[in-house]
Amino acid sequence: MRARNFALVMTAALAVYVVLLAGRGIALLGTGETVPVIFGIGVLLLPLLGIWIIVTTWRSGVQIQRLSRRLDEEGGLPDVSDLPRRPSGRVDRDAADAWFDERRAEVEADQENWRVWYRLAYAYEIAGDRKRARATMRRAVELEGKSRT
Repeated sequence: MRARNFALVMTAALAVYVVLLAGRGIALLGTGETVPVIFGIGVLLLPLLGIWIIVTTWRSGVQIQRLSRRLDEEGGLPDVSDLPRRPSGRVDRDAADAWFDERRAEVEADQENWRVWYRLAYAYEIAGDRKRARATMRRAVELEGKSRT
């Protein structure tokens, strides 16, 4: 819940920034001079980019949360509570690697099951590889979407 609240606050801050930036862009366009108009067009592109980032990020979060709820209802959410942890609270690297290998074997055995892809994404996350975690979670979302149709 704290992560969602933080995301809401950051989205609101970005929305304010986008509105203020758009206002500056419009003001530059209103000058009628060539250079400020060109800058104004460039400045107006930034809010569009910001809006696109907000929409895609929230859409992704909603999709992942839907999968998480569904797995929770099925009793299939990944459980790493028994894995040894470092003093920092992160999962021990060797334990994370072993848990990852188990999840990868699950995916190799059933590549069309979104549930095993979700767990593999979680394994990437606890191993600290966020880039692969995001890509793997996108695959889980894609497969889950196909299974609903």
